[in-house]
Amino acid sequence: MAWSFENGRPIYTQLLEQIEQRIISGEYSAGEKLPSVRDLAAEAAVNPNTMQRAMAELEQRGLVVTNRTSGRTVTEDLEILKKIKKERAIERTRIYITQMKEMGFEKKEIIELIEKGE
Repeated sequence: MAWSFENGRPIYTQLLEQIEQRIISGEYSAGEKLPSVRDLAAEAAVNPNTMQRAMAELEQRGLVVTNRTSGRTVTEDLEILKKIKKERAIERTRIYITQMKEMGFEKKEIIELIEKGE
């Protein structure tokens, strides 16, 4: 997945979201060693300090673990991964429902659309 950034939002927040997405989607699997901060920063074309800030936040959230001798890895705690994935799904579902209601759809209509896959 290529890195992409929107204007008007902090880069570190977008880095956080994109790395989190890579983790919960399995692109970076549980226990996998992550590229170095410098390598990730170069790949994303951002300042290494900005990438470091995003990685520190991911570590605080429990998605990333730092091993002094071998760098950072994705957590092996599948419950944390499942929890974050569910939170992300709930967040996106809320956004979708809000947008559908803004377009004039009722709850029943939204459910019908989802069930039909349209």
